[in-house]
Amino acid sequence: MSPAAIPRRLLAPEPGWTADADVVVVGSGIAGLTVALRFTELRPGGRVLVVTKDVLSAGSTRWAQGGIAAALDPDDSPAEHMRDTLIAGVGLCDEEAVRVLVTEGPGAVRRLMARGAEFDRDPSGRLQLTREGGHRRDRIAHAGGDATGTEIQRALVAAVRAEPRIEVIEHALALDLLLDARGAACGVTLHVMGEGARDGVGAVRAGAVVLASGGMGQVYAATTNPVVSTGDGIALALRAGAVVRDLEFVQFHPTVLWLGPRATGQQPLISEAVRGEGAVLIDASGERFMPGVHELAELAPRDVVAKAIMRRMRETGTDHVYLDARHFGEAKWRARFPTILEVCRSHGIDPVTEPIPVAPAAHYASGGVRTDLYGRTSVPNLYACGEVACTGVHGANRLASNSLLEGLVFGERIAADLAGRDLTPGEPAPDDRPAGLVDPRVRLKIQGHMSRGAGVLRSDRSLAEVARALTDARWTPIAVEPCTEAWEATNLLTVASALVAAAAERKETRGSHWREDHPERDDDRWLVHLDIRLTAEGLVMQHTPHRSRTEPGRLPAALAAELAGLGIDPDGLLRLIRTALDEDLAGGQDVTSAATIPAGQRAVADLVARKEGVIAGLPVTEAVFRQAGPEIEVERHAKDGEPARPGDVLMTVRGPTATLLTLERTALNFLTHLSGVATLTRRWVDAVAGTKARIRDSRKTLPGLRALEKYAVRCGGGVNHRMGLHDAALIKDNHIVAAGGVAEAFRAVREAFPGLPIEVEVDSLDQIEPALAAGAEEILLDNFSVERLAEAVRLVRGRARLEASGGLTLESARAVAETGVDYLAVGALTHSAPALDIGMDLRGAAG
Repeated sequence: MSPAAIPRRLLAPEPGWTADADVVVVGSGIAGLTVALRFTELRPGGRVLVVTKDVLSAGSTRWAQGGIAAALDPDDSPAEHMRDTLIAGVGLCDEEAVRVLVTEGPGAVRRLMARGAEFDRDPSGRLQLTREGGHRRDRIAHAGGDATGTEIQRALVAAVRAEPRIEVIEHALALDLLLDARGAACGVTLHVMGEGARDGVGAVRAGAVVLASGGMGQVYAATTNPVVSTGDGIALALRAGAVVRDLEFVQFHPTVLWLGPRATGQQPLISEAVRGEGAVLIDASGERFMPGVHELAELAPRDVVAKAIMRRMRETGTDHVYLDARHFGEAKWRARFPTILEVCRSHGIDPVTEPIPVAPAAHYASGGVRTDLYGRTSVPNLYACGEVACTGVHGANRLASNSLLEGLVFGERIAADLAGRDLTPGEPAPDDRPAGLVDPRVRLKIQGHMSRGAGVLRSDRSLAEVARALTDARWTPIAVEPCTEAWEATNLLTVASALVAAAAERKETRGSHWREDHPERDDDRWLVHLDIRLTAEGLVMQHTPHRSRTEPGRLPAALAAELAGLGIDPDGLLRLIRTALDEDLAGGQDVTSAATIPAGQRAVADLVARKEGVIAGLPVTEAVFRQAGPEIEVERHAKDGEPARPGDVLMTVRGPTATLLTLERTALNFLTHLSGVATLTRRWVDAVAGTKARIRDSRKTLPGLRALEKYAVRCGGGVNHRMGLHDAALIKDNHIVAAGGVAEAFRAVREAFPGLPIEVEVDSLDQIEPALAAGAEEILLDNFSVERLAEAVRLVRGRARLEASGGLTLESARAVAETGVDYLAVGALTHSAPALDIGMDLRGAAG
């Protein structure tokens, strides 16, 4: 008899109610609430429905004690944060994902503070930053001493409650994804554990589904995760056919309060920050053991500390070690770690006078549902962020306090991607996937087997025993009725099966995956990702080679994706940049830099605004500096579309001095020109503020720069007209003459290019009615006086959009706009905008 299959759909009643939204977010931690809030900011009228398994304020975020990591100190840098993250990830981090995290992180944290999150500060008002394992700088911002997650959750919940376009359904377990005929997500089914109109199983229809459902720690007997962390999001994604990646990398927090050999469920965490403040690890005899293990001793990456603790426990025959922070004293404990102090004392341990018993416990899943740099999964319209996702940031082992930052940064990126999309959901297709449930009584067995054989220490033998136990758990001697306990048990079994399969496959020790029978890291064979899908044949695994570092002359994937999202072709931009550099170097070299700058000298340089204006082109400028490859580090301090004042630092670059100076002129040429376009556009936009008219550009652009200049117009608050002669038809006087009349010209275009927008340019009032009769959707009024524009508006009476063009000036702009036209077309925006004065200041150099 063959073993029972893993269910590909949860057995559940048919939905008894339906709700609609543009986006449904599953989860209410930092990742999910950031998506919801940022989306409603970016998309006026956008509607979000947040589904949370408990109350809105519950979830893993509020349990985060230590803090959120970001390069917020002037002496720190994203490059250093990136280095520490890559080291912790043991070769399997996606470097572009890490670069996104560390460069966008500081700004995202500041926006979090703008939402009301209050972090601890010193008497002068500066952020108090501390250090945790794996960090070589003080870069952990915290709140309430050791209650960072609680403060972040409070601020985000308050912001969500104040936004009427965000609806929340609490006590709701997401069951399965709704898929349309294309296999794209179009909603989700869920069970509401409450009373009222939305009690029981229902369905939410939405144009996109965002999984932000947290981790899977409850797959183990002892974990720091809350009871709701049963891997629901990963299991749902697997059933929908999504790829999950690197599930074997489960981080065991090294210092979890040891409550005895029979303690199970959620265990209290003793934050990494306690070690960051100077606590040390000792064994039962009082001997400190970390200094000989790693150069950072107790502040080594978590996998290193957890393994060292397990080794010492084996050597001494004990089931825990101790964290000694008695030297803190009562005052420091109360001020810095009040929550941990209270938790310890509630369990009969006083850390002021005695060391704290600790042991590793399941803490964080570095793997999860595979996503790209905008949170998109392998299933169309399905996104994932936070612990449920595998963005590539963590690699084989998460760097301490990067998780909150990941949820924040990638939550914002998902929102930005969704804000520009059509979110009309497809129709759910009939679902013929086999449904099933497992007996909820197997939950404790799953957890026990996972902790014994697939926990901190693993081997072929232990993993094979767990795999057999999980296969046996699929069988049930009774008919299982749909209920929360059965759904959770099925999710736990699904996730555990995939995790054990990956752990058995990876025959090496790397990061948080520790194989006793394969104790060494093996880059020759195992510098790969393990991707798993759930199919009709069961779990199918694929080895995907790890992506290498970006080569010089190529754009990082994150930057290329950002540019493409802005309507700028990355390959076309590279050609432009190389042409500009070829003009400067002509196959030779920068002779001045070669003669004056010592070999090997490195420098830091700031791009600084000299005049007031609107910034445009920072991603383009970064692309110029990225031509030098990974030796150049780029940190943006501003965003395109933001105003700048004289003295504002827009970007900081670090690298070889000669390289920075060689690239300076090309970088500034793009930045000053595009910022000039944005600045001039903003002046026109301000001139017509309060009217319905929009400012838009024309095709009067510099060769090769059209996409860039039109992007800059958008940064200034304007809108784009046609990109070229291909994307809309504009019938002008010469076309009318050639075709024999406006009606004939219109008909010819409609027959040749059905569905293409058609505009007609007129230079007199008597041409308007024939244009309308022909079917013109937009009429361009060329060189009309203000009085004639007003008369044209009265004649058209809203039957077509109207654009005023020709002879416009800033002084006349408002009068023209007040006639009621829809657009003012200003060719000067792109062909004659003065450059904004921006310079590059070398801040320091070192040999």
